Amino acid sequence: MSDAYFTTPFGRRSVTFGQLARQTAARAVAPEGQVQKWQVFRNITEGKARLGVSDRSLAVLNALLSFHPETLLSAGNELVVFPSNRELSLRAHGMAPATLRRHLAALVEAGLVIRRDSPNGKRYARKGPGGVIETAYGFDLTPLVSRAGEFERVADEVRAHRKAIMLLRERITLLRRDIRKLIQFAEQEALPGPWTDLTAQLASLSGHLPSTTPKTILETTVDALQHLCTDVHKTLEKNIIFQKLSADESQSERHLQNQPSENRDSEDERIAATTSETPPSLHRHEGRQDDVRLDDVLSACPAIADYSRTPITSWNELLKAADLVRTFLGVGREAWHDTCGLLGPRTAAAVIAAILERHQQIRSPRAYLHTLTARARSGTFSVGPMLLALRRAKLATEPSTTDAFATREEAAGKAIGPLRPHLSDTLPSPRLHPPIRLGQLGYPDPENVKRYRRHGPLVRIGPGT
Repeated sequence: MSDAYFTTPFGRRSVTFGQLARQTAARAVAPEGQVQKWQVFRNITEGKARLGVSDRSLAVLNALLSFHPETLLSAGNELVVFPSNRELSLRAHGMAPATLRRHLAALVEAGLVIRRDSPNGKRYARKGPGGVIETAYGFDLTPLVSRAGEFERVADEVRAHRKAIMLLRERITLLRRDIRKLIQFAEQEALPGPWTDLTAQLASLSGHLPSTTPKTILETTVDALQHLCTDVHKTLEKNIIFQKLSADESQSERHLQNQPSENRDSEDERIAATTSETPPSLHRHEGRQDDVRLDDVLSACPAIADYSRTPITSWNELLKAADLVRTFLGVGREAWHDTCGLLGPRTAAAVIAAILERHQQIRSPRAYLHTLTARARSGTFSVGPMLLALRRAKLATEPSTTDAFATREEAAGKAIGPLRPHLSDTLPSPRLHPPIRLGQLGYPDPENVKRYRRHGPLVRIGPGT
């Protein structure tokens, strides 16, 4: 190696302050310092973006390291490699000479290697007795030893940054999923709340985030989603959703079955007690009751009878059919629970029967039931007018009595077919003869009539014979 403290490049390449600083740092490394070259190369690879080198430049560095025979790089040993451009190109997977020179310059500029040029610019080594290399001209790998700690620190920072990015993206995905499904749950159960605004906020925070998105933008997105998730939870807590779900299994009010009661309340308790599949809220009916009769419900809403195994003759059977129908209409258990607790079992069953009767005109039975429940809370809803409107609609669609009788007569005539003609229509009409005038032309002679009288009674031919 040259005895000069600083070495300058060959040809027209100029000396830079960075080159002098890197040579000074290489000289200052402790003689006992040593590193594993492939571990250093891995750290440089992970921190290449921070170090300012490309993957092609790292391919050239990997080729240079392959020319050093030892795995450990020690500062006290000679760390100059001097391959020819041809050999270096082969180990760099056939890289073109011009490309090879460009990436070698990039490695020197990044301070990963130091160029030690010979007087004529060629790379070679001069050996002494016993084959020991006395002087070598080529690329010095000493910066890999002197900056090994820096490369490890940069690699750790890059790994920590990559992990933080991964955790932020996972957090964004989880928050988006939780918020979306909680809003969908609230809309399905028709819970009150600003769900439309919350959905719009979620849509604005659900845009695509490229892989190159900075960490600061990801952190901002996580904070916004976290605030949105907090708003959704607060809205759900106002509806006491979590408290109701946690109390359903432990809450039991079957002691009401044995309590004495009167009139409609007693009947409703028996209905709720005998319906095993209805929610626990059917045992409570503090809400206002409508004076509705079972016959009126079945007359206005006959469609619900198709959902009962037996003819509906009691409120108990109607309540069982209504509990089955509300699942087909998409009414959740919580909504059914609240409706029965507010209106009472009988009125709630009548409302379900009415909704079933008009299901083709009602786009969302859940929302419709929620609207009726809200009106019932404010005291502006009664099931009687609803049933009356259904009965009037049925009467308006049915034909009048005269038209119905004519329609039935016409149908009966078609079924019997044409009638046979009557006997009187087939008999010939009677022949009427004018009175007999004796002695006129064409009539019997009087003498003959006298002769006929002597022999027997005269038979007169004419009408009535």
